[in-house]
Amino acid sequence: MSTWERSESSSSPSVPSWFSHFWSSALRSKPLASPSETTIRASSGEGLVRRLSLFDLLLLGIGASIGAGIFVVTGTVAHDTGPGVTVSFIIAGGSCVLNALCYAELASRFPAVVGGAYLYAYTAFNEIIAFLVFSQLMLDYHIGAASIARSLASYVITALELIPFLNNNIPSWVGHGSEEIYGAFSFNLLAPILLVLLTIVLCRGVGESSILNSVMTMTKVVIVIFIIIVGVFEVDVSNWSPFAPNGFESVLTGATVVFFAYVGFDAVANSAEESKSPQRDLPLGIIGSLLICIALYVGVCLVLTGMLPYKSLGGDAPLADAFTSKGLQYVSVLISIGAIAGLTTTLLVGLYVQSRLYLGLGRDGLLPSLFGEVHQTRHTPVHSQIWVGIVASVLAGCFNVHILSHILSVGTLTGYSVVSACVVTLRWKDKTACQVFGKSISSRAEGLICLITVVCCGFAAGVFYRFGALFIFMIVAVFIAIFAAAALHFRQVYTSTPGFSCPGVPILPAVCIFINIFLFAQLHYEAWVRFVVLSIVTIGIYAVYGQYHANPLSSNTLIIYQKAPTEAD
Repeated sequence: MSTWERSESSSSPSVPSWFSHFWSSALRSKPLASPSETTIRASSGEGLVRRLSLFDLLLLGIGASIGAGIFVVTGTVAHDTGPGVTVSFIIAGGSCVLNALCYAELASRFPAVVGGAYLYAYTAFNEIIAFLVFSQLMLDYHIGAASIARSLASYVITALELIPFLNNNIPSWVGHGSEEIYGAFSFNLLAPILLVLLTIVLCRGVGESSILNSVMTMTKVVIVIFIIIVGVFEVDVSNWSPFAPNGFESVLTGATVVFFAYVGFDAVANSAEESKSPQRDLPLGIIGSLLICIALYVGVCLVLTGMLPYKSLGGDAPLADAFTSKGLQYVSVLISIGAIAGLTTTLLVGLYVQSRLYLGLGRDGLLPSLFGEVHQTRHTPVHSQIWVGIVASVLAGCFNVHILSHILSVGTLTGYSVVSACVVTLRWKDKTACQVFGKSISSRAEGLICLITVVCCGFAAGVFYRFGALFIFMIVAVFIAIFAAAALHFRQVYTSTPGFSCPGVPILPAVCIFINIFLFAQLHYEAWVRFVVLSIVTIGIYAVYGQYHANPLSSNTLIIYQKAPTEAD
């Protein structure tokens, strides 16, 4: 029991003292060790095992980012955007590259500990922000995993129905989902079974799960490349004209939609403790996997829009329909195989990332210590992995989680924005207070005000764009954001970082924040409500449990450490 808890156990704490403890706890941060002192858990079976090579990390990022969407989203967006959907994917990919650069720097600075965006926020800001980031990300992951499991089950059943005696003989509740009950409940048998199987693979060890991910991802990539090569010979260049029939605005709107097709590269950052050479491989894995995904998406877009006029695209399987119209029915079978492989890797990596996040919070005390335990021989966070599998199985087996898809992506955009802000704050040098409007203010406080200003301007610009406000309002919001970014650049002193360094700090991270929050404003209004409600619930959980059990220094005091491998190793 802590000193504070012992002193308070004899008498009921007063309201002022409770709030004092709450704020002092909430504002705690995790100390940042220098790169030469970066350490890992490596004794008594307490830590994860470094087994992932650069190739494994590349496949991990690709597996997380490219699911069945590459066979569907490309066509559905092209129906509204035209051949200009290619530019939409390039713009969205470029935006993700900016975020990836921020992730790459922090992955290089924190090469030995799991946690990703949660860990970065804990170090750069404080405990409560880190816990909020975790909760927003985790809800996305839980619902996303359940939704993907349902989609995978549906694809598997569709593939099985190609066998004549099974066609139309498999009940809908087995894989496609039963009829909805009260609009939310829908039974699905196969989805939980698939989740249990993947959870078993992940519990057996990172080596086994990495092999499965590698095989399925390579299968998926080979199929996509084959589809592109076959499709090239069916392209009619006249279908590319007009290139943007609905104007550049539709191309930009398409970019806001397809942005989420790239989500997943950040999964690489959560494998820090299992990478063989994290300081070198993590940045390469994050950026490299994203660039490969951009190339594949652009290739599919060019082929698809060249095979058929954009107005004829759309439907549930636009890519399969395009090849079928050319008499290439066998390609549809390959697309189904690719979709199954894509959904499997996306689900596998999603479950993997969730368990590593729970592991980080269990170690820090924000969640029960059970989540922070690692199996002595398997070297995997078995308890966290089983918990993640149980949550996903219940959601996928009993609920129609697809109806919740419009409240997803909140955690992703929140996490990306916080990571970009972490890059800026962790580069600041301490200096004396300065005068702003005649009042003394610390350099850090001034910088935080500038970052908050960028966030507010990004949201305002997004709202103005979404509701068709006068263009001048967007210009004003952008101008204020530029002014805040300029203040960050000229009024702060920045340190250089060892290892990979994000270029253009603080301007590039400020641009990332603005774009991410702009996209946040494009989400359904229910996503905004979800953000507020979940934040309130998270603060309540922290007030009841987290503030009394968290220990930012736990990862430095409970385990014996050794120096993490560096690039030279």
